[in-house]
Amino acid sequence: MTTIAILLPITFQLEPTSALIMLAGIYYGSQYGGSTTAILVNLPGEASSIVTTLDGYQMARRGRAGEALAIAAIGSFIAGCFGTLLIAGFGPPLAQMAQKFGPAEYFSLMALGLVAAVVMAHGSVLKSFAMIFFGLALGLIGTDVDTGAYRYTFGIPELTEGISFVALAMGLFGIAEILRNLSAGVEDRSVLETRVTGLWPKWSVIRQAMPAVLRGTGLGSVLGLLPGGGAVLASFASYTLEKKIAKDPSRFGQGAIEGVAGPESANNAGAQTSFIPMLTLGIPSNAVMALMVGAMIIQGIEPGPEVMTKRPDLFWGMVVSMWAGNLMLLIINLPMIGMWVSLLKVPYRLMAPAILLFCCIGVYTLNGSTFEVFMAAFFGLMGYALMKLGFEPTPLLLGFVLGPLMEENLRRAMRFAQGDATVFLTRPLSATLLAIAVLLLVVVVLPAVRKKRETVFVED
Repeated sequence: MTTIAILLPITFQLEPTSALIMLAGIYYGSQYGGSTTAILVNLPGEASSIVTTLDGYQMARRGRAGEALAIAAIGSFIAGCFGTLLIAGFGPPLAQMAQKFGPAEYFSLMALGLVAAVVMAHGSVLKSFAMIFFGLALGLIGTDVDTGAYRYTFGIPELTEGISFVALAMGLFGIAEILRNLSAGVEDRSVLETRVTGLWPKWSVIRQAMPAVLRGTGLGSVLGLLPGGGAVLASFASYTLEKKIAKDPSRFGQGAIEGVAGPESANNAGAQTSFIPMLTLGIPSNAVMALMVGAMIIQGIEPGPEVMTKRPDLFWGMVVSMWAGNLMLLIINLPMIGMWVSLLKVPYRLMAPAILLFCCIGVYTLNGSTFEVFMAAFFGLMGYALMKLGFEPTPLLLGFVLGPLMEENLRRAMRFAQGDATVFLTRPLSATLLAIAVLLLVVVVLPAVRKKRETVFVED
């Protein structure tokens, strides 16, 4: 998310297809790249690679780093290709079905997406809802589309067009991440000094890992479709599944190859299929997809099912790029592992100012506004404070992106129904979506379910 947030301003100068392909490549490429540091230095490059450290690093300490890296690459490639097939196969029919949606159905679908994001996230339910409503409130700032009146601008001219998405994203996920890393002391890195050799594992290891790869691919493909799901939830769910069905669960945490193959396949499959709701419905299923929607808006493309009919070059261009990207993961990463690991030896006190400089340059060059640079700094401090207080910034970003779209569809639905609010309940599909949202709310507040939800990410 940090890399995509930093590079968002660059997309303004690119063609829409090239811009989205670049951002998409960063996303699903990072799902594999995060496994390299997780295995070699016990430092997950992405949240979805956290579970890979449990067995991957233990394999590296036992001289099996090459096997772990190769299985992670093979599993990621298989899962990525399968996820791309799902996008190509199910994307067009889903987009055709979505074109039958009216404003009421879109509003209900977005409401369901926000509720599901809260249910899938870990931590406090109350804090997650607070972040969503805060994001919705931030999305209201600016000029009312219907009346032209200024809303919540407090007399500040720069806010009449609303809060800059780039400034918000870069502050919450770029500057805040720098502050978090500096406070956490990330320079304490135990880099593996021994050279990684024997990248191709034995056939016996491949046969042992392949069932976990297939299970992780299937599980990740399904969870990636769910709002709030994606790569992180898929990797944790896959590790839990592999540990539950293993004949000897005690091997997990000691260097079990299934503990690397399953989660790495699941997070790549989840990353790929999370594009389906964004491309077919215009609904971001996670924070990264929210950034992708922001990039589409920057390019003047309205997210939704019409993207596939009006801009087929964009959709199919991304599908083809995913095939190429998954192949490049194998070609580029494995031979250059030594170079990637050596980058970890660069002191973070030198990297942090450089990253911060690029953040400021990126925000400024988008609109030439120093106000937006200060805004990004403000949101960076706010994001760091939210992390320290246990608030997740992801629901805030989802609320900010979906807020204006929800308001627009709410107004359209009420206008078509001549002010009759029951339109959301009298239309069958809208009522069904709202019923599912209410059901999820009931489930999440049950004490037993809430207790399990809060401990689902805790290691046994």
